[in-house]
Amino acid sequence: MILSGKEIQAQLGQGIDIQPFDQSQLNPNSYNLRLHNELLTYDNTVLDMKNANPTTRIIIPEEGLLLEPNKLYLGRTLEHTATHKYVPMLEGRSSIGRLGLFIHVTAGFGDVGFKGFWTLEIFCVQPIRIYPGVEICQIFYHTIEGSYNLYSSGKYQDNQGIQPSLLYKDFQ
Repeated sequence: MILSGKEIQAQLGQGIDIQPFDQSQLNPNSYNLRLHNELLTYDNTVLDMKNANPTTRIIIPEEGLLLEPNKLYLGRTLEHTATHKYVPMLEGRSSIGRLGLFIHVTAGFGDVGFKGFWTLEIFCVQPIRIYPGVEICQIFYHTIEGSYNLYSSGKYQDNQGIQPSLLYKDFQ
């Protein structure tokens, strides 16, 4: 089952943490998360799964930043979230998707026990201007059945910012 917005709010400080929390971002069955003012782009046009790929940091100015089509941008949520007994899921907002902006190319599924900022895989189909602080995506929570282990991977847990792929660590 998916938690209602009222249940998400009721679980704050118990099974769910969202910092900062703003009541105006709560929806009937989700919570809107905002875009931080930093992005990363990969420096190389060819990426290698077995190696760390260098990145460049971009600051999104208040007047916005024009994104280029067919280029991957990594961003992050302004909010830090944690869940101790629910499976978090991330989806783009329909208003964002209707502009041809995708905020997670493949990784919208979270693990119970994850805590940190959400790294966003941002991709656009045509040029679009984005702004820091925009409500760009929404998080929702599923209940989980049966016994489980909390997520504890050292790769992405307790991140402090945008996380480029750390897949290369799987080859070590």
